Amino acid sequence: MADKILVFYGSYRADRMGVRLADYLVERLAARGAEVELIDAKAVDLPMLDRMYKEYPAGTAPEAMETLARKIRAADAFVFVTGEYNWGPQPGLKNLTDHFLEEWFWRPAAIASYSAGRFSGVRSGTVWHSILSEMGMIVVSSTLSVGPISQTLDAQGQSTGAPGASLDRAFGRFADDLAWWTEAAREQRARKAPPY
Repeated sequence: MADKILVFYGSYRADRMGVRLADYLVERLAARGAEVELIDAKAVDLPMLDRMYKEYPAGTAPEAMETLARKIRAADAFVFVTGEYNWGPQPGLKNLTDHFLEEWFWRPAAIASYSAGRFSGVRSGTVWHSILSEMGMIVVSSTLSVGPISQTLDAQGQSTGAPGASLDRAFGRFADDLAWWTEAAREQRARKAPPY
């Protein structure tokens, strides 16, 4: 059974560099046999949070929200690709995730951070760890940190040079960690209903 993985990306900027990392992850996870879909917060374009999905009467949520809720519930695992804005998470990605809650429960999540500089978005990645945990996900310990992103991945999301080779080496452990928890969580959900 192929793992169903959603890769979330959240930049709304005109010249988005982080999409390179999102594309890299989609391609690499698919090459390992996963069924992967990129969820681009800018393309989904949910409004600033006023009402969570669960606060709409059944069948009345905006179509983009309804569609995404179905995809989240059907997924086995999630990957969050996050840039760093002033030591914190991107508002577009945070806004998208906040529209949902129970839909995330009992599945693993992995974090891949990036930046234009040498810190590779790790401060945002650290913040995301606690956010995702609070939202009911098991956050795997392996992370990817990419920076400077323009020297690591080209415009097509292909690794380049020594930084790209380093990313390629780190990806295997990252993907293995996510795959292990994905299988464990899926089997446990099939064996026993979650407690809430």
